[in-house]
Amino acid sequence: MKVIVTGGAGFVGSHLCDRLIEQGHEVLCIDDFSTGSRENIAHLADHPHFDVFDHDVTFPYFAPADRIYNLACPASPIHYQRDPIKTILTNVQGTIHGLELAHRTGARFLQASTSEVYGDPDVHPQPESYWGNVNPIGPRACYDEGKRSAETLCFDFHRQAKVDIRVARIFNTYGPRMAIDDGRVVSNFIVQALRGEPLTIYGEGQQTRSFCYVDDLVRGLMCLMEDSSEAGPFNFGNPGEYTIRELAEIIRRLTSSSSSLVKRPLPADDPRQRQPDISRARRALGFSPTVDLHEGLKRTVTYFVSRTDLL
Repeated sequence: MKVIVTGGAGFVGSHLCDRLIEQGHEVLCIDDFSTGSRENIAHLADHPHFDVFDHDVTFPYFAPADRIYNLACPASPIHYQRDPIKTILTNVQGTIHGLELAHRTGARFLQASTSEVYGDPDVHPQPESYWGNVNPIGPRACYDEGKRSAETLCFDFHRQAKVDIRVARIFNTYGPRMAIDDGRVVSNFIVQALRGEPLTIYGEGQQTRSFCYVDDLVRGLMCLMEDSSEAGPFNFGNPGEYTIRELAEIIRRLTSSSSSLVKRPLPADDPRQRQPDISRARRALGFSPTVDLHEGLKRTVTYFVSRTDLL
């Protein structure tokens, strides 16, 4: 099939491109490289079934397509808060352009949404039926409300224009090719530990997160695209729940680091708890993560150790 991956040079997008190429599809990666990296897709540069279009999805685009994976958007707070207006435009206008292309070509469209649609949740763990607790005017709203708006657009295009959609709500994901400066907790801790710097925790580090290895996530996204007759939304993540302090201790052990922990004030609207209820994906798609946190972190640490040029 002809498959478009917007944000295909990003951390998750590049792994998705790899799997699609392995399956024999023709893949067009669309990325403006604002947060994606050419290095993530350099190994695909000469592949006959892979092409790259340097393009900002807030402007219209056209290409033949059977499937469209819409992953284009900065995904870490340090990046999406850098230009919040551009972030919400990417989520809204970028999604509109992808849905318009799906309508024109008859392609199936998968929206990469996020657990951030649940905000700082009052329900734990978070099922898809929970409508969330989001501050619409806070510093994270450009991303949180942008992704919520993108979901709205998907379902309105589905109801009004009969576009074939799938919506995936992605929980914290980690693995090789994470950017060294993306500000996410796993990459932050690994880089700080390898550099011998203090590991930065916010508040007391008692907030919880659930961490999904990138291979499990990509498998789930592809399963949703091809094996589901339901639009969703579906949660994708690993339901194992860890405090940030626990994560820091695991990474210190894996890196044999003597780094101390340093506390910083808790950011505004930082969720206290985050854990996916994936029972819907298990039931409808047979999805269940297979890589546990310790094994996934070992692979991720190995990747960062290999990137001595970055450390």
